[in-house]
Amino acid sequence: MLHLKLLAVLWSPILVFAQKFSLSDLQWTLKSQNGSISVPGRVPSQAHLDLVRAGVITEPLLGANDFTERWVANENWTYTADLTPFVTTLPNNTSQTTLLVFYGLDTVANITMLGQPVAWVNNQFRQYVFDVSHILTNDSTSGESNLTIAFEAASTYGLNVSSRPDMEFFPAGLQVDEYPGGHPYVRKTASDFGWDWGPAFVPSGIFKPAHFLTLGDSNGTNTNASFSTPASSITFGPSLFVEEKSIEVFKVGQKPSIRPNETADWIVNVTLALRSSEVIENLSMTIAFPELNITSGALPLSSISNDTSQSTFVSANITVPNSVPVRWFPHNLGSGPKRYNVTVSLSPSNVSFTTTTGFRTIVLVQQPYEQAEVAARGITPGDQFHFEVNGKAFYSLGTNIIPFDPFYSRITTAQVRWVVESAVQSGQNMLRVWGGGIYQPSDEETGVYDFYDICDELGILAWSELIFSDNLYPINDFLLESIAPEVRQNIRRTNRHPSNAQWAGGNEIEGIVEGVNTSLANGTHYLNEFVTLFQDFLHDIVLNETNSLSYTDCSTTNGYLSLDPYVLRFDNVTPGEIYGNSERYNYDPSVAFDYTTYPVSRFVNEFGFHSMPSFYSWEEVLESPDDFAFNSTIVFSRDHHPPAGGLTWPNPNANQGQAQMTEAVQLWLPTPGTSSSNQTFAQWCWSTQVFQALNMASEIAWYRRGTGLGENNLGALVWQLNDIWQGVSWASVEYSGRWKVLQYALGGAFAPVTIYPFWTAGNQTLEVLVTMDRWETVNGSAQLTWFDWSGKELNSSLHNFTVPTLNNSLIFEASGLDSILPAGSNATDFTPTSLANASLVDPAINITRGSNFTFTLSAQKGVAPFTWLDHPSGTVGTFVDITTGKPSNGFYLVPGMDRTVRFILNEGLSKVANPDPADFVVRSLWNNTHL
Repeated sequence: MLHLKLLAVLWSPILVFAQKFSLSDLQWTLKSQNGSISVPGRVPSQAHLDLVRAGVITEPLLGANDFTERWVANENWTYTADLTPFVTTLPNNTSQTTLLVFYGLDTVANITMLGQPVAWVNNQFRQYVFDVSHILTNDSTSGESNLTIAFEAASTYGLNVSSRPDMEFFPAGLQVDEYPGGHPYVRKTASDFGWDWGPAFVPSGIFKPAHFLTLGDSNGTNTNASFSTPASSITFGPSLFVEEKSIEVFKVGQKPSIRPNETADWIVNVTLALRSSEVIENLSMTIAFPELNITSGALPLSSISNDTSQSTFVSANITVPNSVPVRWFPHNLGSGPKRYNVTVSLSPSNVSFTTTTGFRTIVLVQQPYEQAEVAARGITPGDQFHFEVNGKAFYSLGTNIIPFDPFYSRITTAQVRWVVESAVQSGQNMLRVWGGGIYQPSDEETGVYDFYDICDELGILAWSELIFSDNLYPINDFLLESIAPEVRQNIRRTNRHPSNAQWAGGNEIEGIVEGVNTSLANGTHYLNEFVTLFQDFLHDIVLNETNSLSYTDCSTTNGYLSLDPYVLRFDNVTPGEIYGNSERYNYDPSVAFDYTTYPVSRFVNEFGFHSMPSFYSWEEVLESPDDFAFNSTIVFSRDHHPPAGGLTWPNPNANQGQAQMTEAVQLWLPTPGTSSSNQTFAQWCWSTQVFQALNMASEIAWYRRGTGLGENNLGALVWQLNDIWQGVSWASVEYSGRWKVLQYALGGAFAPVTIYPFWTAGNQTLEVLVTMDRWETVNGSAQLTWFDWSGKELNSSLHNFTVPTLNNSLIFEASGLDSILPAGSNATDFTPTSLANASLVDPAINITRGSNFTFTLSAQKGVAPFTWLDHPSGTVGTFVDITTGKPSNGFYLVPGMDRTVRFILNEGLSKVANPDPADFVVRSLWNNTHL
């Protein structure tokens, strides 16, 4: 029996067949190149996932499967489906137009339909629309009734295309993390080929939704005619398909990268890419904001032809008075995130859609500081580098995100929402979308999951990047011809999102090309190619598609010499001045808290130290009891820092990353070692997280301190927020959604008003500062109390403070241990950062389990540093302080100062709906050496 999908159309008095036919409704088969493997497939999906469902392979993230299942990545896979269920829905009308729409193909594929060629594609980041009407109307002599998408292994394609005679050679050692022939030559997620925090599965498949769309005429003779619903992300009518949508809100006269006139009125631009099966004359657009009582008249558009082989762009503007809408702000600034519904209607096609947007200005300011400001504020001369939202400078507090899973097609909105909510709960206002991953989607219908809408709703800015990362890129016409529509499509799609903060050309490439320029005899050649691609080509495309966002050539940059024309600065700097932004990666743990090793910078967009995932995450993937050890083969194999530089397994360089974590723990914390091997392993994993949290909190405090110093630092983005698998990484949130120690620590480090003790061991100086990033002056008091390890209070003092906007206040300063320590204390017990040799006392922690997952913790005998509650396997959630409602874990528990927290379960992500409170485990540094 043939099952047809029916849609109820709001505007029609009768029930009609849908024009849109999802490829998900076809019966798909996945085959290997020689046909020896043939299993059911899905859309959207990827080959690995279909093989798992068929029992051919096990879950790729288990054990050593990233090695044993490499054959899947090396295979050419073909997806085939019988089109009979779709063809039988078509009317016997040769005037019908049928479009085949793919929202994403991963990556290199040959598409055939009914035995006839449709297209060959090689870009994962593009949306493709093909008019296949001629194939359906022609009499087929092949007897084929299938739609076939034959994928070529991306790594094989990369090797083949890189060996073309017109493809240049790149310096050895720059382009390989794991798979050779990797990402510079293939428009595919760079980390699919391996990275220092994740595996190299190099997946392939129809990884985003796809559908057929049949268009007729709009005069009522088309009995199959229907309309999309206004809320749908896919918009069509009887004869018209809205292929792309761009809604952008900006100020009158606004130009990218330049501060706009904040009192000017708003312009709302709507630009649409249309395909129509009939000529439409006198086409008009209406734009309405119902909540603002604003509706435009009929805005005339150009006529549309009936050439469905390509799209036609139409555009219209309306003006909204400056004072009418409430502005969108990040959640921790101003009035917070305010969104409005906007409805766009086309007539006479009777097509409309409703979506959301917001009114805000966001600028990445990189102009030189004026001399008057330098003199008045004591700012070090040079260029600015900070964001301003709605005309006000603010401190960017945040992290970097990577792909949420090695297999995009199984990512869920619930999973992504949890990660973004985790960022918001820890005080972040900005996420950097790393340029080695993928363009993040705007909705589930076309993108599998949602990202930007969540950021809009929750009020967190997204620093967006074009997908270029850590490599030199060739300049070939066939690559540029593919890159241009890729970039245009993704900018147009994301224009409506007030959370989008800027477009950077890529990740870390400016520094690479500057190094190549000075180290290779022909280095200038590669520098010139970088200028061609990132200064000229991509810059011009971005500015052609947006008025409201800034463009930078690279995530980490020295900025520009000139904005118009756009000319990069590179190393054209004046000594003693500060330009651009910075990163810090120093894996010598002995200098982890040495402030002289931290950059003095306007903005630090990457800094981090790696750690292990928790014992609970290891339980998800380790398959043998022998694997539960810090340097077991499987654990060792999941440390990709630094990368293997090839396909050798386990990573021959993992000993470096393992040693760095080991040395950090041994230097700064009690070395784990108990009579229980599992507890010792668990404490090792957790201790690497404690060090990571200490290190990052120190750096964040230092950079935030810089708001009141010459560098006027206004940004700190930790590397990284989320994990792609269960392995060694820089993440603060594990693959399952479990928070590491760092994620809780960020809540304190990113608090609007925070107190931090800066201890300089070299000269025995202690400075305690209050740092504040609000837009108003803050007055308050801070109590500083000394305890010994038994919990005895030694001394306490109260300090009043006043902190101006975006500044800090020194509340305590002393030098020399004799004058710093309270009378009667022992200097050898004073370890402001290192706890390796501290004389810890058994805290004898008592845990009282209450209702609704409430836990009261009491230290009976001594101070318990980094008291930590673990929730059971299969649960996702956070511990929050019952008084403040803020996330709370990994704290110092002092006798007489009990802490009560509640576990807030994320029911949607948790596999265990009703965990037993007895399964919640408490630990502290005492347990590094004691059961």
